[in-house]
Amino acid sequence: MGADCKSAGSAFEGSNPSPATSVISPHYDVRVNRARVAVTAAFITNGFVVGAFVARLPDFKEILAISNGEIGRALLFSSLGILVALGPTGRLCATRGSAWVAVPSAIGLALSTVLVGTSHSLLQLTLTLFVFGFFLAVQDVSMNTHAVAVEHEANKRFMSTFHAMFSAGALIGGFTGGLLSQWNISILKHTIVVGVVAIAAALLLKPWWMPNEIDIHPIDRNKHTRNRRRPAIFWALGLIMMCGQVGEGAAGDWGGILSRTTFHASPFVSTLPYIFFSITMVIGRFLGDYLANRFGVRRVVITSGLIASIGLFGGLIVGGIYGVIVGWVFLAAGSSTVFPLVLSMSGKMAKERFADRMAPSEGMAMVSGIAYFGFLAGPPVIGFLANLVTLRWAMMVPALLAAYVVVAGYFTVKD
Repeated sequence: MGADCKSAGSAFEGSNPSPATSVISPHYDVRVNRARVAVTAAFITNGFVVGAFVARLPDFKEILAISNGEIGRALLFSSLGILVALGPTGRLCATRGSAWVAVPSAIGLALSTVLVGTSHSLLQLTLTLFVFGFFLAVQDVSMNTHAVAVEHEANKRFMSTFHAMFSAGALIGGFTGGLLSQWNISILKHTIVVGVVAIAAALLLKPWWMPNEIDIHPIDRNKHTRNRRRPAIFWALGLIMMCGQVGEGAAGDWGGILSRTTFHASPFVSTLPYIFFSITMVIGRFLGDYLANRFGVRRVVITSGLIASIGLFGGLIVGGIYGVIVGWVFLAAGSSTVFPLVLSMSGKMAKERFADRMAPSEGMAMVSGIAYFGFLAGPPVIGFLANLVTLRWAMMVPALLAAYVVVAGYFTVKD
C-alpha cells in the first residue's frame, strides 16, 4: 500500500506541465481551468447551502419547540438520505460521467433546501431532511469525483483547496444566516434566496465542466466477481475520515445550540463558534495541499488529529462562549485537511491500484459513505448523549475520536 500511495502522491510533485504539452494542446489548459472554476463554484454553493441550514438550526428548535434529542432524530434522517444516495451516485458517475450528475444534483439540493424551509412540524422537518441529505450526497460525490479528474488532468493537487472553498461557502452561509436570524427574517424567505443563488450558479457554469467521457469508468460487473470485493484499505481510510467528520458535523449542528442554551449567548453571538470554525477551516484547507506536498499526507493527518483532540478538550474544559470558540477553532484546524487529503488518496488509489474492481467515483463514494455516516449520524448521537450528560460533556466524543485519527493515521496512511 505504501508504495502505491507514494506513487499516487508523487504524481503531483512535478506539477508543471512540460513545455511540449503546453505547446501541443493550448486549449487543454483552458478546459481544465474552466473546470476548476466550475468545481470551485460547486464547492462554494454546496457549503453556502449547508452553512445557511446550520445557522438556522437553533431557530428550528425554538419554532418547533423540540428537544435536543428530537432534533437529533430529525438530523438522523438526513444521514439516512446521504447513505441511500452514495452508492447509486458512485455507479452513476462511473457510467454517465460526474459532470452529467453534478449540475442536476446542485439544482435538486437547492430545491430541497427550500423544502426544508417550509417545515412547520417535527415530522415535516424529518422527512424534508431526508430529501436534503439525499441531494447533498449526490452533489458531494459528483463534484468530488470531478475534482479528482481535474487533479489528474492538471497533474496537481487541488482537493484541499476545493474543500477550502466549501468552507468559505459555509462561512458565508453561516454568517448571513446568523444575521438573518438576528433580524427575525423567516426561514422560508432565507431558504428561497439560498436556493435561487445555488440554481443560478449551477446553470451559469454548466458549460464549463469537462466532458462526461473524462471520468466514465466502465467495469464488467459479471467478470471476476470474486475480485469485486471492496479492498479493506478503503474501510480503514473511511474510518479515519469518519472520525474527523463527527467533529465537523457536531461543530456545525451543536455549536450554536451549546452557545445559546448552555452559555446564554444572543442569536448572533451563538453563531460565532461556527463562523470562527469555518474561517479556520478555510485557512487550514488552503494550506492543505502545500502541507501535504512538503511534509507528506501521513504526517499532516497525525498532526491534525493531535490539534483537534487537545484543542477541543481544552476549550470544553474552560467553558463559556470563549471556551467554545477556542475549542471550535482548534477542532477546525485539526479537521480541515483530513477529509480532502484522504478522499483524494482514495480516488487515486481506486484509479491506479484497483481499477479492475471499482471506479474512482465508487471508491470515493465508499469512503464518503463511511465518513458522512460520522458527519450526520454523529450529531444525533451527541444529541442523545446530551440528554444524559449535558451537551457540553457530550461534545467530548469528537475529541476522543480525533485522538483515534492520530493512532489510525500512523498505521494506515502512507506517503
